[in-house]
Amino acid sequence: MSGRQTLFGVELDPLTMDQTVERCLEAVRDGRQLEIGVVNAAKLVNMRRDERLAKAVSGCDLVLADGQAVVWAGRVLKAPLPERVAGIDLFLRLLAEAETAGVSVYFLGAKEEVLEEMVRRVAARFPGLKVAGHRNGYFDDTEQAAIADAIAESGAQMLFLGMTSPKKEIFTAAYGERTGARVVHGVGGSFDILAGLTKRAPATWQRLGLEWLYRVLQEPRRLGRRYLTTNAAFLLMTARERFRLTPSTAPANRSH
Repeated sequence: MSGRQTLFGVELDPLTMDQTVERCLEAVRDGRQLEIGVVNAAKLVNMRRDERLAKAVSGCDLVLADGQAVVWAGRVLKAPLPERVAGIDLFLRLLAEAETAGVSVYFLGAKEEVLEEMVRRVAARFPGLKVAGHRNGYFDDTEQAAIADAIAESGAQMLFLGMTSPKKEIFTAAYGERTGARVVHGVGGSFDILAGLTKRAPATWQRLGLEWLYRVLQEPRRLGRRYLTTNAAFLLMTARERFRLTPSTAPANRSH
């Protein structure tokens, strides 16, 4: 796709939220499949360590900046991205558009009780939404083909994957096309947020790029070390890349 920006060797689409939503609706209208990948600081770090994850994300039709730190790094490294397109915000926008347009959706992911609560709350928030089906995210690799076939049989036009990385990216790469869904979007922990299990950071924290810190404060034992190490690695990656891009200003040697 032309017009992409390259950041740490990964090609990203410099789209706004509105442009992304329009691309998704066009895919549904035109009968094309659009697989969406989103990256934040942690995922860009992990893509360097996990070849399967890197390949799965890079193979998506759209790759978007989900984290504010990615947008900032883009500015520093002369690969500007217009704005953050957060996975959960795109998810909510697409649910609203699907309700209006009569587009059917499928939810795959989370624990069964979390999924059921999310589906109940989504039905209350978007009463006209057509939910073609849903299934929890606890399955092994041998079940993936059958799950993809069940989604295809449901006739869902949009598929939302509430699973962790790299599981959702690998499922999308291997079986996204087989599901028959026109839009395939991995939304990570969004199911937990919509079900009321976890709280999202206030808008001010999001604007400051501190959503990760808000999550750490909620689950310090589980997330503290992970975020601190990946954030430090991301800062180091950005600094190295900036140094690499900075031309030398040292004067050339002159012979006398």
